[in-house]
Amino acid sequence: MLSGPSFETKMERVSETEMLLNMGPQHPSTHGVLRVVLKLDGEVVTGAAMDLGYLHRGVEKLAENRTYGQFTILTDRDDYLCAMLNNWSYALAVEKLLKVEIPQRAEYLRVIVGELNRIASHLLFIGTFGIDIGAFTPFLYAFGREREMILDLFEQLCGARITYNYVRIGGVSNDVPDGWVEKARKFVAHMRNCLKEYDDLLSYNPIFMDRTKGIGVLKKEMAISYGVTGPNLRASGVPMDLRKDAPYGIYSKFQFTAAVRQNGDCWDRYMVRRDEIAESCSILDQALEGLVAGEIMGKVPKANLRPPAGESYAQLEGARGVLGVYIVSDGGLSPYRLHLRAPSFINLAMLQDMLKGWKVADVVAILGSIDIVLGEVDR
Repeated sequence: MLSGPSFETKMERVSETEMLLNMGPQHPSTHGVLRVVLKLDGEVVTGAAMDLGYLHRGVEKLAENRTYGQFTILTDRDDYLCAMLNNWSYALAVEKLLKVEIPQRAEYLRVIVGELNRIASHLLFIGTFGIDIGAFTPFLYAFGREREMILDLFEQLCGARITYNYVRIGGVSNDVPDGWVEKARKFVAHMRNCLKEYDDLLSYNPIFMDRTKGIGVLKKEMAISYGVTGPNLRASGVPMDLRKDAPYGIYSKFQFTAAVRQNGDCWDRYMVRRDEIAESCSILDQALEGLVAGEIMGKVPKANLRPPAGESYAQLEGARGVLGVYIVSDGGLSPYRLHLRAPSFINLAMLQDMLKGWKVADVVAILGSIDIVLGEVDR
C-alpha cells in the first residue's frame, strides 16, 4: 500500500509505452470510495497501487472516548454488510477481559444471527459481482428478494436493517418474538432451494465462466504471505475456517464443512461464497432446532462497566475473513487502546501484485471477486 507523495512519485515512473489510468475514486466497480492507479502497457496492467483513506473516520481512536457499551454501535459501521459479526467480535474481546459466562440461549442466538448475516453479505456479493461482469438479473433476486427476507427477520428482532447493535457485551439485546423461529426456518428452506436458481442464472452461465475461470489466480503461497483469510484464502486451497479450526461460542456443537476450492481464480472465489451459503443453511437448521430456553444476558453491569486492567484479543470468522479485536484496558470506563484486524484491508493489499499481467477488462472482475468493504478498509 502506498499513499502521499511517494505514491505519486512511484506511479509517475512510466516508460514511453506506458500510461497511468485512474480507476475511481468515483467508479461503481470499486465497491466504495477507492482509487486504484493502474500502470498500463496497452491493455495490459504492468503496475497497480491502491489509494485509500477516503472513508477514514478514526474509529479506533473514537473507542478511547466511548464507554465499552457505547462503542458497540460503532462496530456496525466498519463492515456494514455484516454488522452482526462485527458486534460479536468486539463483544468476545471485552468478555475475555470480564471472564463473563454467556447464557446458552444467547450463544445460539449469536450463531443464528451471525450465519443469517453471513448469507446476506454473500448474497450482496453474488448480485454485485454479477453486475461487474455484466449480468444484472441475479442482482434483483439476491439483493431484492432473499436478502430482503433476512433484513425483515432482523428488523423484527432488533428494529434495524443494517446497523443492528444487537450482539451486546454479555449476550444479545432482545429475545426472538413469537413466530420468529418458524419464519427463520422457512427462509432457510427457501434459500437452499434458490441456490440452483442462482447456479442456472449465473454460476454456470458460459459467459460468466469465461470472464472468471482462470482469471486473477491467487496462488496459495501469495495468499498466505499476505495474511489473506476467509473465502479468498479457502478458494486457493487452504481449508482455514475459525469456526472449525478454533471454535468460538458454540460452533463445536454443529456439523458443517468448510467451503474450499483449489484454483484460486475469480470463479473459485465466487463459488466458495456460494458454497458457504449452503453450509450456513446447514448450521442454521441445527441452531434453530437446538435453540434452548433461558436468559439472553450474562451477569454484566448495565452501567459503569470497568473490565480489569489487562489486554485481550478475540477473533472470529467474518464474511470476508478473520475479524479480530485487540483491546488494552487500564481498568477505566473506556478502552485504553483498541485495534481492529480488518480482513478487507489485508485482502485489498494483495491486489497490487495480483493485477499485474492481466488486462484492463479483467481488473473489474478481480477486484469484485475479492469482496471488499471500504468502511472496514479505511475505518
